Amino acid sequence: MHVSSFWREQWKALALMVMAFLLCFYLPVEALQQSERLRNAVWESLYLVRWYAQEHVLLCLIPAFFIAGAIAAFISQDAVMKYLGPKANQVLAYGVASVSGTILAVCSCTVLPLFAGIYRMGAGLGPAIAFLYSGPAINVLAIILTARVLGLPLGIARAIGAIVFSVVIGLAMQFIFRNDVLEPVKAPSMLLEEDEMRPLWQNGLFFAVLVGLLVFANWANPNVTTGVWYAIYALKWWLTGLLGLALAAILIAWFHLNPGKVMLITGVTAVLSWQFHSQPLVPFSAAVLGLSWLTSTSKGEAGEWFELSWDYAKQILPLLLIGVLIAGALLGRPDHEALIPASWVVWAVGGNSVWANFFAAIAGAFMYFATLTEVPILQGLIGNGMGQGPALALLLAGPALSLPNMLVIRSVIGTKKTAVFVALVVAMATLSGIIYGAIWG
Repeated sequence: MHVSSFWREQWKALALMVMAFLLCFYLPVEALQQSERLRNAVWESLYLVRWYAQEHVLLCLIPAFFIAGAIAAFISQDAVMKYLGPKANQVLAYGVASVSGTILAVCSCTVLPLFAGIYRMGAGLGPAIAFLYSGPAINVLAIILTARVLGLPLGIARAIGAIVFSVVIGLAMQFIFRNDVLEPVKAPSMLLEEDEMRPLWQNGLFFAVLVGLLVFANWANPNVTTGVWYAIYALKWWLTGLLGLALAAILIAWFHLNPGKVMLITGVTAVLSWQFHSQPLVPFSAAVLGLSWLTSTSKGEAGEWFELSWDYAKQILPLLLIGVLIAGALLGRPDHEALIPASWVVWAVGGNSVWANFFAAIAGAFMYFATLTEVPILQGLIGNGMGQGPALALLLAGPALSLPNMLVIRSVIGTKKTAVFVALVVAMATLSGIIYGAIWG
């Protein structure tokens, strides 16, 4: 190989090695050792990742992984292409994708396995992106809470903006990458033959049970003591338990799993629910372990369901936890400072300037917001002088994006598409904030 061609190919690797060496050589260890802010950043990253693991991995992500695996295993590629593919009726495709969040009350990270599942089964880029944005953004409970806590105008603006965003961003992505050929990463499939496939109503009921488990297990406290939302919250674990019994019946009747094993796991979960009624994670964990054991030891379609779910978990979970650690080190938890002082954020997003809206959109895009947590955070920021425009910009960019989910999106659709998606979200959030701030500011 010619010397010049060698260096043309290897200069990036050499540059990275030189940069890493210089960083190590001049590392200011003494200064870092005495930096209280750096120590806080380390602890904040650990606190945040612990909180994330306690609150979201078992209840949000694991059910989402099972749903994603079920999408890949039991929904044919033809069906996905029919309703969400590039040649599907675009009004129907974007309509379904843009309102999906009204059913799935999930955060920006929980929606990722579902997005990966439908995209890799052949959904068009535009509808898949619309689903990716709408899943966490159009959360009915979050929009109602926004209206109650932050005011009706902001709640309405958030609802309208989220629906419009999902469609516009999806269409923009579809147009920008119109020449890209979609090559789904199809996992080895053991789909039933056409004449052996179960009826559509059975698949529909199966997915409804899985989605119901995800929704009710994560039903957040509405911070009120009356009304429908509180009534559902008060009964959330009873509803989750009933759906668990329905899933057990489905596993026996339609998946033909061993009835004795299914009843054993159901009984153990019921006993743990009685003994640890104040710690619902204990019986929920037992149910998850039991379902994993049942499906992983099956040689039929249930085994394929577990394998595909496990593939998504291996790909997504490590990236999410790394991203949460980084986000915690930079921004900390709510009401806790890390490397970036909270006062800087408040100072930067006061008023309704282009910069304030842009900064709010950028900050929202990189921060991690669990479902509903953006409302109390914004309440505190508005109380400290945040403008109405930047508040909307953060609401439209924050729940749909975060540093952890950017890492995973990149692994699914690539760096270029991820960068364009993030840029579109930030740009539209900024523009919406400017317009809203001019009207209501």
